[in-house]
Amino acid sequence: MKDLRIVFMGTPEFAVPSLEILVKNGFNVVAVVTVPDKPSGRGLKLTYSPVKEAALKLGLPVLQPEKLKSEEFINELKSYNANLQVVVAFRMLPESVWAMPSIGTFNLHGSLLPQYRGAAPINWAIINGEKETGVTTFFLKHEIDTGDILFKETEPISDEDNVGSVYERLMHKGANLVLKTVKAISEDNFSTTPQQMSGDVKMAPKIHKETCQINWNQSSQIIKNFIRGLSPYPAAWTSINDKNHKIYSVEILNENSNTQPGEFYSDGKKFIKVKTADGVLSIKELQMEGKKRMTAEEYLRGNKL
Repeated sequence: MKDLRIVFMGTPEFAVPSLEILVKNGFNVVAVVTVPDKPSGRGLKLTYSPVKEAALKLGLPVLQPEKLKSEEFINELKSYNANLQVVVAFRMLPESVWAMPSIGTFNLHGSLLPQYRGAAPINWAIINGEKETGVTTFFLKHEIDTGDILFKETEPISDEDNVGSVYERLMHKGANLVLKTVKAISEDNFSTTPQQMSGDVKMAPKIHKETCQINWNQSSQIIKNFIRGLSPYPAAWTSINDKNHKIYSVEILNENSNTQPGEFYSDGKKFIKVKTADGVLSIKELQMEGKKRMTAEEYLRGNKL
């Protein structure tokens, strides 16, 4: 059994269960690295990342470098004498950081690598209509998300899943996989598999607001997957009555309409429907800019189409 000294690196809520499960199972996390505190809200009060909040509750030292290549940070990191680093939803690391521990640095990624390398793997798996995704642990190397694989776990995606529901499940499945990986490393009971690249590898680039606009000239199923893959965040959007609206959920209807794709129509009380390339979608939840998220029925009480 190897005596591990672990530095954990992460930022959002997704990384918190992974940190907590390691400490709960008695592994020696010597320090936690996360982003600097950020001003937010009306008073621009400094807020901690979810990982910093968890680390402080666990009584762990927290490092918050502005620059990962700075000499001051590199020296501070070295002082913890870690032989393993665990990364879950953090920034890209320079080689001076990921190559520092003797065993290496492994990352948890929210897809079945080599599929969906990149910043938004859960979103793109749903947008592309996948029926399955998962989590992968792999050792870091130069090119992003390309290192040798340690372990994988699969997770089904249902037709009604969205990013929020799959994210939640992968967050906990990922924590268990991080624990499994650290246990295997501590027992020196693991092997790695190089990632096999083939022609059909799909990527998961970062998502920007302009790429979230709905194209109503596509099929109902493609549009529904697009909306699910961006709900609840950052949310697909469209323009209704010259105002931007986020669309959170839709239902495919077994009916047609003689309107044009992208045309909305309603009974003014219960439903909002929109024509697509091959059918009709019913809008279930939406949010007009500057307003709160509502059901179609709530929306129609104060807005006319």
